[in-house]
Order: sequence, then C-alpha cells, then structure tokens
Amino acid sequence: MTIRVRAPATTANLGPGFDCAAVALDLWNELEVDEGGEPDESHLGVKAFALLAPPAGRSFTFTSRIPRERGLGSSASVIALGLVAGARAAGRDPDPEELLALGLPLEGHGDNLAAALRGGVCLTWDNRIARVADRVPAAPIALVPPGRTSTAVSRAALPETVPHADAAFSAGRAALLGAALASGSAELFAAALADRLHEPYRSRFLAEVRAVLPATALGATLSGSGPAVIVWAREGESEQCAAALAALHPEVDVLPLAVSPVGAG
Repeated sequence: MTIRVRAPATTANLGPGFDCAAVALDLWNELEVDEGGEPDESHLGVKAFALLAPPAGRSFTFTSRIPRERGLGSSASVIALGLVAGARAAGRDPDPEELLALGLPLEGHGDNLAAALRGGVCLTWDNRIARVADRVPAAPIALVPPGRTSTAVSRAALPETVPHADAAFSAGRAALLGAALASGSAELFAAALADRLHEPYRSRFLAEVRAVLPATALGATLSGSGPAVIVWAREGESEQCAAALAALHPEVDVLPLAVSPVGAG
C-alpha cells in the first residue's frame, strides 16, 4: 500500500501570540511511503511515523519545498507528515489533538505543529488545539533571508524577565489579535501586530522591514524563530506589496503566499 501525505508551512506567534498562535500557509512538503526498503530511522519524519506504525520494511520519499531553519515551520511540517502517514498505516483516523500530543516531544513547541495538522489559524495550549479561523484579514508575504536560525539559538536570546510595561503591552496586543481573528477586522489585525516579549530580542531584520513598510502593508511579524519575516499585505494588494518589498530588500527571497484552510492530509 502506498501512502501519500502533504503538510503545510506555518508561521507562528503572529507578533504577540507567543508560543500559542500560528497560521498554516499554502506551501507544502510531501511524503510518499511505499512497501520495501530500509528507512533512515534517524529522520525526523520517520521518527514521527514510528510513534504510530513500524517503519521497518518501508521506503520514505520526502519532497521538501519549505525552506529549512528559516522560521516557516519546516520541522513541524515533516513531523506532521510522519504522524498522519503513521496513523494511516496503522488504520487509525488521524485525530489532530492526539497527533499533537504524540509529536510534541519531537517538535518542542506546539504552535507550528497544531497549525500544520489542522490548517487555518490555530491557538494551542496543553496539547489542545482551537482552530479559530480559516483565514486572516491580510495576505502573508514571506521575506526569507539567506541565513538560517535554529530554534534553540533564537530562544537563548530571550531574557528571563521583561519589564512589566512590556508584558502589559504584549498582553493587550494579544487580546487585539484574538479580536481581529474573530471579527476578521483588518484594522484590529494591523493594531495587533506588535510585540515586546520576544521580537525585539530575536531580529534586527524585522526592525529594518518595519522601518520602511509599503503603503500596501498592514504590518510585519517575525515568523516563528526567524529569520524569515511575514509582511501582512492588505487584501487584494499582495502583488503590489510583494513588488515593493522585492525592491526594498533585493538580498532576500520574497514569497507571496496564502493562508491554507486545510492541514496535513
């Protein structure tokens, strides 16, 4: 039996939604599992598969389109591929929350994995997933610098404490983010795209992008641990915004994307 699965890229945090909010993006990794072969059991996707079904005697062919170590959820996508394929091999219905709990020790943080499994806009906590919307009131454009950043290195840059004023600022913006996603308001979404808990410590590039944003942009957020930045374009103006960003940042890859309402499957 051949099993074919695909899983989307994701962008996590959305500014103040630190370790909680993520959005699935229409950029996909794929996996084909066939009978026969000797799998590389050290591969992250094969490890995820092995949590649900034995990988021995199977071949695993991964197609990777999501840039690695750029903050676009490449590892979460690979884990989601393995989990969903493993569930199918075991003859089980792939329940997203069950798969999240199984995959969390491999991923470390649930936000990207939740969105990769469920699609759309997700909030996650305590192995739970709340899929709160199919879309956001903006179009995501990824700016992907050539360098890479590991999650461990990025998290090591965070301070152990922050000033009370900064915590209050981000809490308020997180409330705005929830309201924006619930209402579909572009105005609220633009107001929510700021953070003082993690973004200032992780990315100079984000500050550079925010310093000169095109008029067609609502705002910008660090994507996961970075270094990629997501510029959120006004709906219907993504093409113009992407062209302006390419002129402003010729050293990076500019990827106009869309929110994927579906997750791994």
